[in-house]
Amino acid sequence: MSDNKNNFALPKRNVGWIIIGFAVMVLGYILMVGGGSSEPSQFSPEIFSFRRLVLAPIVIIVGVVAVTVAIMKCKTKKEEK
Repeated sequence: MSDNKNNFALPKRNVGWIIIGFAVMVLGYILMVGGGSSEPSQFSPEIFSFRRLVLAPIVIIVGVVAVTVAIMKCKTKKEEK
């Protein structure tokens, strides 16, 4: 019975980091939201803010790197013993 529990591809620690990485990516996408004008014929310069052009993409990239590292940095069963 206990062997079935240990057959998961990633350890719990790595799964936690993957969830954190996805949360960081979602935060980056939330930072990109907004800046539009209520009227389509009116231009809004808020779409070119620092938050949308610089901060949000950096936050998304940090999340992608966190997920990638969490997936790749996995100990094998031989290393755990």
